[in-house]
Amino acid sequence: MERLQDRVAVITGAGSGIGLATARRFAAEGAFVVCVDISADAGKSVAEEVGGEFVACDVSDEEQVKALFDGVVERHGRVDIAFNNAGISPPDDDSILVTGLDAWERVIKVNTTSVFFCCKYAIPHMRRQGTGSIINTASFVALLGAATSQIAYTASKGGVLAMTRELGVQFAREGIRINALCPGPVATPLLMELFAKDPERAARRLVHVPMGRFAEPAEIAAAVAFLASDDASFMTASQFVVDGGITGAYVTPL
Repeated sequence: MERLQDRVAVITGAGSGIGLATARRFAAEGAFVVCVDISADAGKSVAEEVGGEFVACDVSDEEQVKALFDGVVERHGRVDIAFNNAGISPPDDDSILVTGLDAWERVIKVNTTSVFFCCKYAIPHMRRQGTGSIINTASFVALLGAATSQIAYTASKGGVLAMTRELGVQFAREGIRINALCPGPVATPLLMELFAKDPERAARRLVHVPMGRFAEPAEIAAAVAFLASDDASFMTASQFVVDGGITGAYVTPL
């Protein structure tokens, strides 16, 4: 399929995980992909692979984000898709009883404030075009509570979800669709490092997933491509859940 033919797509956190898989999927569907990452090595590698462009950017820095979107439009004439995906989940983000203010503020800044900046500086360009699709990465943890808490991460993704609803409603009649992606646990390098290397921690999470496994990044990328495309033309201000059934489960199969 080439649902994204000739569209200009910006992906933050493109160097690995969901961002990398989405860069590949977008390119396969015909988009020109601007691969944004704080890591030059990872970002350049992805851009070369998909025939796109690499831009180094700290998405928690407002001036850098503004320059990112202004630069894309200056070089390519437009921005059709913004997949605001960059995020962190550091080990010092834990229960509220032990998580310090530094970890809290760092996670909120990267995971939520960066989405605020990316939307703030992508939307004006999309308004001039009269069209655009924004996908913000939230999480299934924005919908469920967990006893294995990552308090700042959970709060940050709840903020992304609420912000996306508001923006989706505000700009719905200007041709701009803004949706939140809520993935379940995904087999990204970050999650594998945090959970899967410890079989007990992995098992504690997998028991709650009806499908009994973590998602593959390519499966999440397929959902992002759908939201970015005209196949999702009547979707905005929505939470698009791709979680292997975790949010629908009371008990799971034995």
